[in-house]
Amino acid sequence: MIGLFTLTGAATIALGLSFASLALAQHQGHDHGSTPASATASSAAAELPWAEAEIRRVDLAAGKLSLRHGEIKNLEMPPMTMVFTVQDKTHLNDLKVGDRIRFTADQIQGTYTVLRLEKMP
Repeated sequence: MIGLFTLTGAATIALGLSFASLALAQHQGHDHGSTPASATASSAAAELPWAEAEIRRVDLAAGKLSLRHGEIKNLEMPPMTMVFTVQDKTHLNDLKVGDRIRFTADQIQGTYTVLRLEKMP
């Protein structure tokens, strides 16, 4: 009886140590001193390729733009006209139908979103 208890106890301890080692290895793999997620997201947005477009409609209330745009490489999207949500709705205040812009866009939680935009001359 004592031999069985000792063997079972040793196996339990070994299993516990294995899980503790795995948890420690996973924890050490995380860089807790890294940049916050929001800064990482904005740096990722800065690296997206620019696309050009003509504004077809501005919807201030909904924070959306209808754009006739060229190819959007990161989205593997050919030229077309479609509606985008605008991340920073204050950009909409200076825009009107017919304006030419360049912009970056990404799909965020299933929604095509303009992350940055600039009016073109």
